[in-house]
Amino acid sequence: MNPPELDVVIEIPRGSFLKRGSSGHIDFVSPLPCPFNYGAVPHLLGQEGDLLDAVVLGPRLPVGTRVTLPAWGAVILIDRGMTDDKLICSAHPVSAAERRRILRFFAFYARCKGVLNAWRRRPGRNACGGWCGTDEALARARPCGPDWHGPSVTF
Repeated sequence: MNPPELDVVIEIPRGSFLKRGSSGHIDFVSPLPCPFNYGAVPHLLGQEGDLLDAVVLGPRLPVGTRVTLPAWGAVILIDRGMTDDKLICSAHPVSAAERRRILRFFAFYARCKGVLNAWRRRPGRNACGGWCGTDEALARARPCGPDWHGPSVTF
């Protein structure tokens, strides 16, 4: 079966130190550059009420770039106890080595986000819940209607 192709808008270019949310506001400045292009699917919301996140593998893409790519799977990130899926999109199937690298990054990211959330006094569990199929992540998402004006949760 062919993976679904999704539109993704890039919010954080590969190599950037600035973590921006879907609203465009800076969430934090990272001590390490982002190893992937990071964006969102503009017509879907994740369980936490923000646009569904997507990682785009490949060369650096400018902020605002819109791409349509297959989603080969997803990483389940738990942020303050909420599921925050990250679709993994690429022009080619994700290799086992890429998958391990992606999971290592999100395990590290979850630990860092836990420290940041503790500092911000935002309780809840932070962890990387592993890899899942694209269909599983999309089943947790819901359509983003015209009345959506940003996440209901403060990040």
